[in-house]
Amino acid sequence: MKRTHTCGELRTSDIGTEACLQGWVRFSRDHGGVAFIDLADRYGITQVVFDPEDLSKDADAEALAETMRSFTRESAVSIRGTVRSRVEGTEDERNPTGDVEVLITSAELLGKSDVPPLEVGDQKEGVLPSEDIRMKYRYLDLRRTDMIRTLETRSRFMHFARQYLETQRFLEIETPILGRSTPEGARDYLVPSRVHPGTFYALAQSPQLFKQMLMVGGMDRYYQIARCFRDEDSRKDRQPEFTQLDMEMSFVDEKDIQDVIEGMLAHVWKGLYGKKLETPFRRISYKEAMWSYGSDKPDLRFGLRLNDVTDIAGKADYEIFRRIISKGGIILGIRIEAALAEKIGRNEVDRYIEHAKKVGLGGLTWMRARDGTLDSNIVKYFSPEVIGNLIGKLDIKDGDLLFLFAGPEKATQEGAGQVRLKLAEDLGLIPEGVFEFAWLVDCPLFETDPVSGRLTTFHHPFVKPRSSLDDDNVMGSSFDLVLNGSELGSGSVRINDPEMQRKAFSMLGMSADKIEKDFGFFLEALRYGAPPHGGIALGIDRLIAMITGKETIRDTIAFPKNKRAQSLFDDSPAKVDDDKLEELQILSLAMDDLDDL
Repeated sequence: MKRTHTCGELRTSDIGTEACLQGWVRFSRDHGGVAFIDLADRYGITQVVFDPEDLSKDADAEALAETMRSFTRESAVSIRGTVRSRVEGTEDERNPTGDVEVLITSAELLGKSDVPPLEVGDQKEGVLPSEDIRMKYRYLDLRRTDMIRTLETRSRFMHFARQYLETQRFLEIETPILGRSTPEGARDYLVPSRVHPGTFYALAQSPQLFKQMLMVGGMDRYYQIARCFRDEDSRKDRQPEFTQLDMEMSFVDEKDIQDVIEGMLAHVWKGLYGKKLETPFRRISYKEAMWSYGSDKPDLRFGLRLNDVTDIAGKADYEIFRRIISKGGIILGIRIEAALAEKIGRNEVDRYIEHAKKVGLGGLTWMRARDGTLDSNIVKYFSPEVIGNLIGKLDIKDGDLLFLFAGPEKATQEGAGQVRLKLAEDLGLIPEGVFEFAWLVDCPLFETDPVSGRLTTFHHPFVKPRSSLDDDNVMGSSFDLVLNGSELGSGSVRINDPEMQRKAFSMLGMSADKIEKDFGFFLEALRYGAPPHGGIALGIDRLIAMITGKETIRDTIAFPKNKRAQSLFDDSPAKVDDDKLEELQILSLAMDDLDDL
């Protein structure tokens, strides 16, 4: 039997036709010798019926019944029969095929299933098996409608992205996965070479250097669905291997790159949802993002902006504030309007104080507005002038609640930003189905590591400075694409002058020998007429998770690693046989090292 229709295809217009369906037995029910089966495939579910009374006289009912009895749940089967209307009153309005069923006239078992170790039928998230069970039996978990639709969305996203980029004269070019280990910010996965014992490839963390050399090679506009590998601890939005939509362009500035991304996403949105995506996206400076939202990836779907009240609250006769100000710290405030503040009682305030401590703050100070003034257990330290200025600057009304945060600049911004997010979640301020894209612009080129005190890059060392590298607080020609509080990708105009690139490496503490060893090949390429160029890479796993409402990118990847970076269905990573290590000369080299000791 050959499939004539999918399990999501039949409609009332097909009544009376012969159909052959092939799929998996999702559920079966026996009603007094009449068997009903929900037959499922990637496209949907169709009810099929075995009714001996409705078989033709020349049909072998007993043989067919015996075949049907061999159908266990999740077995792959093939059935042929006649499409008919369901009995009146038994239609399923939730199912596109719910007005019809197929009366079985012949059937075949294609692949028998053992008892499934997890429930494959559609379930609410709260009753799904544990994630590790789902990962171990991923090939069964993939049959769930939610997983199917997510992977379909991912596939369609990439189709529409490719479609748009082809119209913009981009070439899809593959770059090596095996390359040289270079210091790019994360740990490499290393691959030993059999041909050159004692040497290693590194799995590409990104195609960064290769795509820049493609621009040196005159390719002008490149893109790639790139697999990237970083030996980092797993999180909800991080995997050891992940996918980027990577691109690079020659003879461009920052806005050219941003325009391409906006155009591509607008095309994708139209294809996926049939809706217009509003462009251009909002642009917000790094400085405004940190001072107003406490994050370099601000969630702009709701208010609760942070306000700098250092110059006002710092004048209060409050020892904690005075001590912080004397050390160069800041004071930020969030005004929670009366209608929302009613939901935050004294016990809830205490919980927010504890949350503030968990996110790195010393706590928070609070005040409520009553009868035109502010009231709290510390208000005695605030003069009428300070209170009046706070009310005026934050436009505080009676019933409002004020939270104040004080401490070192960046830590206070980020901590207050975390409390802002917590407030929004608790108060139901985050709208569903809203996608607020924004560009984070005017980013610094360098920043100082708070632990080591060393100079580090804000993005990466290939970003072109907007002024001299020797300038204080030099800005970089870089930007981030942000969606609903998550960073989707970073882009920049690159350094195309080899001496400027060498100096940037040197400022990051790399010796001349180290620069030559790790990046000599790249600096040499820049000496041969490297054009002005720039690009961006978008995290596909993260983007798909956001638009499909998934909590973790693991639910957007066909075969992901779990929280411990393990692949449970094939038990990797795993030890390998000694003969394989010997073939790579890893064992003998290790023994030589021991002998040297």
